[in-house]
Amino acid sequence: METSVVEQLSRTHYNEMVRLRRHFHMYPELSFQEVQTPAYIAEYLRELGLEVQEGVGGRGVVGRLTIDSALPTVALRADFDALPIQDQKDVPYKSTVPGVMHACGHDAHTAVLLTVARILTENKDQLQGNVVFIHQHAEEVDPGGAIQMIADGCLEDVDAIFGQHISSNLDVGTIGYKYGTATGMPDDFTIKIRGRGGHASKPHATIDPVAAAISFCNQLQYIVTRKSKPMEPVVLSITMFNGGHQHNIIPDEVEVGGTIRTFNAETQNVMISELQKCLEGLVTTTGISYDLDYMKGYPPVVNDTDKTDLVLAAAQEISTVDEVREMAPDLGGEDFSYYLQRVPGTFYYTGTRNSSFKADYPHHHAKFDIDEKGLTNAVSVMVKSVFNYFEKENGQ
Repeated sequence: METSVVEQLSRTHYNEMVRLRRHFHMYPELSFQEVQTPAYIAEYLRELGLEVQEGVGGRGVVGRLTIDSALPTVALRADFDALPIQDQKDVPYKSTVPGVMHACGHDAHTAVLLTVARILTENKDQLQGNVVFIHQHAEEVDPGGAIQMIADGCLEDVDAIFGQHISSNLDVGTIGYKYGTATGMPDDFTIKIRGRGGHASKPHATIDPVAAAISFCNQLQYIVTRKSKPMEPVVLSITMFNGGHQHNIIPDEVEVGGTIRTFNAETQNVMISELQKCLEGLVTTTGISYDLDYMKGYPPVVNDTDKTDLVLAAAQEISTVDEVREMAPDLGGEDFSYYLQRVPGTFYYTGTRNSSFKADYPHHHAKFDIDEKGLTNAVSVMVKSVFNYFEKENGQ
């Protein structure tokens, strides 16, 4: 399909795509609690005439556009879960669900992929291969929906996969890509530090878990600066510190939680080992006891060079793409990595930042929003990448 036609089709379906995005934004659902969202997606795909499977891996939806089983098959993926954040935007499409919002762009990802499905379905006579549309639940929470959907067969007969993420770090008109390792391994930990409570005026008669937890948090920063290799990126963030309920009472227990993010297993293992050493040191010096719940996160996203080249070439053909930029590796986690462990593919970024109407807040912020005009590029690049992939695979 000619690039000019791809761009025209993206523009033609823009209003419908915005309607879809705003619908999902207004009715968000948390990870592993998605009910209405997958039902809506499945109905939309059925109306396009696709073969649709619901409940894939639990709550996922897969649509299949089969042209000829002897031809190559490409998968396209979007995630649709939201976050436990109160929407603070003053817009007509503000979340209607208290304490839940799409603060990472999964509403946009879903709208983009549904639009791509419509364009490819309506022009299937020009396709030289098959397309699988993977609508994934629960990207935001370990163990994630991807590994469950894969186990349930969503990648059956798939030869390659493409996925994109909208980005408030990139202006509208920019496409970001990355060869090789693109994301980190996001581990989470929760620790219950147990002491012996008592009166705040007599701390010597207690084992103070608050003081021990504060010391522990400080020691963790020493691990980052003195135990990890200087040239190996590491992020360690304490994000939860809960304990106590009254000014004059030293509590029995404090809960500390956070995340450790690395790019390789060696650094990951060093951080885990040193964290445990810190806890054992506290046992010796303070007398506390503890329970550690450590969960290793998703593996890193490792993009295939050839498939990244295809997306790069597609982006460079789109007239509304002003810049195609290679991105630095990001320590954020993304379970698209599981798909890439099974089939070659690439994960890229579409700019949706526009500060003129406050579409420049970071992801996971209560005022996160996007410039929806950037979504036409998301559609155009994905559609063009599909056609480019089939042309290459069929030797044209």
